[in-house]
Amino acid sequence: MSNVEKPNGAPQPSGMKTIIEMVPLLLFGAAYAVYGIKAATGVLMVATVVSLAASYFLLGHMTPMLITTTVLVVGFGSLTFLFDDPRFIKMKPTAVNVLFAGVLGYGLFTGRLFLKKLLGEALELTGEGWRQLTTRWIGFFLFLALLNEIVWRTQSETTWVNFKLFGILGLTFAFMIAQVGLLKRHAVPSTSGQKSPPR
Repeated sequence: MSNVEKPNGAPQPSGMKTIIEMVPLLLFGAAYAVYGIKAATGVLMVATVVSLAASYFLLGHMTPMLITTTVLVVGFGSLTFLFDDPRFIKMKPTAVNVLFAGVLGYGLFTGRLFLKKLLGEALELTGEGWRQLTTRWIGFFLFLALLNEIVWRTQSETTWVNFKLFGILGLTFAFMIAQVGLLKRHAVPSTSGQKSPPR
């Protein structure tokens, strides 16, 4: 979406939304580089909650994805401190992606295209286009979940942190670029430029 609106109707650039969502991740990486995984987990927990509040006060709403991410970050972060085991925070991306895939899959199975509700203001696609895009996102979320499990279980902690900071973001960007063809094939033709028929 190019713009979102606050309750008073004032438009807010989507760039603000991206910044709000990225700051916790960047702070996590910075804290890890200086203080290690436990301190970085605490920073991520606090920053994610602040990010959620910032979304409400600056953009006027909190997206379901951001709320879900915040709950899982706080939950898995708390387990990390409670059991003094960083494996919990490493499993958080797996849980997030499996949950998102499950929600989209449930919606697809029951005929409710949740992705359309989320992106409908930014994209105009045919019903088949939304179904195909939803199916692809389900597959991608499951792929990220599996890949996260492989990385944190087989690689060093530093490698996993770099994967979380840069790998997931890069893969997501590449995946979105790869959907351009589908979006073009199933785009709903715009009628804004057509003239009204003579009366």
